[in-house]
Amino acid sequence: MTDALPVSRSPLIVSFTETAAFTETYGFAGSQGKVFLEGQLIRPETPSDTVLIFMHPASTLNLMPMPKALAEAGHHVICAASRYAKNDTALIMEKVVADLGAYVRHAREALGYAKVVIAGWSGGGSLALFYQSQAEAPTLKDTPAGDAYDLTKAGLIPADAVTFVAAHTGRARILAEWIDPSVLDETDPDARDSSLDLYGPDAPQPPYDDAFVEAFRAAQQARIARITERAQSMLADLEARGGAEVERPFIVHRTMADPRFLDGSLDPNGRPVGTCYLGTPETVNSGPVGLARFTTLRAWLSQWSPLSRADALDTVPSIKAPLLVVENGADDAVPPSHPQQVFAAAGMADKTYVTIDGASHYYRDQPEALETAVATLTGWLRERGLAP
Repeated sequence: MTDALPVSRSPLIVSFTETAAFTETYGFAGSQGKVFLEGQLIRPETPSDTVLIFMHPASTLNLMPMPKALAEAGHHVICAASRYAKNDTALIMEKVVADLGAYVRHAREALGYAKVVIAGWSGGGSLALFYQSQAEAPTLKDTPAGDAYDLTKAGLIPADAVTFVAAHTGRARILAEWIDPSVLDETDPDARDSSLDLYGPDAPQPPYDDAFVEAFRAAQQARIARITERAQSMLADLEARGGAEVERPFIVHRTMADPRFLDGSLDPNGRPVGTCYLGTPETVNSGPVGLARFTTLRAWLSQWSPLSRADALDTVPSIKAPLLVVENGADDAVPPSHPQQVFAAAGMADKTYVTIDGASHYYRDQPEALETAVATLTGWLRERGLAP
């Protein structure tokens, strides 16, 4: 970055009392009646009355290039980790909203910032919109599993603006487009329909025709529906037993198979074909880092199933705060149709769409693209009185 300001990093600890029916996160922080959140405040010496808050449901973003670059450009930035940082096995999206709300309140009341911007990036984009929709007009009192969790009483404070940068429409939607529909037996990943196995020798080769893509997408939806039905049935069975067993983990095999990885003519942008943001799709498809690989019944329903409320296409129409949508023109994680659909669905009077040509998801080895992204956010925020 040109003329980068020196920045400092400070640990940020936020906590609040919450009583859970059972322990879902490991260790002291998950079993003592309090939620402990570990974040980081990155800022230059120059003052600002506005802070940008980045949160991903399951990642920590303090080492990502954009937050630091924004701080070096003069912004104050909080990288906020949820209670499920680096482990989304038991993640409940409604509880992540409460975690983000705790950071917003802390930023205003403890740190003294007059204005807060929720900076949604990647998987944090749909979270940002989910949060803002509930902060502006809270409605939810339970989770998709039927557990009581009242966001109408969480005291969520609306942000002054929201950004949606290199972001997909939601974890459930992107999984439904990436999950491998060739799996026939959820307990045996080797039992597959060879005609739907993108990486097998018998599957059609790219470019794919419309009939194959339509059949592939239908099979993906069917597999998602089967897993969802199984999760609901198992929860109902555990409840009917009336015992102390109330939750169960399970594995979801093969979750990184999208025809777009191998066919650049589908949802085209400048991404490299034959790869994805996590590496070789075939390797990731069966590896341990695939989406939803390890999950619990409740977590599946809240973050991965069609019942998930963290769906940007459902939440963005009601939001009133200004919105900036940024599409990275060579994004290898987010299909371009996702930010385009979010922008089209957005109902606020003040909304802006920008495409950064050639930018990949992480801006790896792309300092010019990162600088353009920072300049885009800075200019948009400054026009609205939200930048120093």
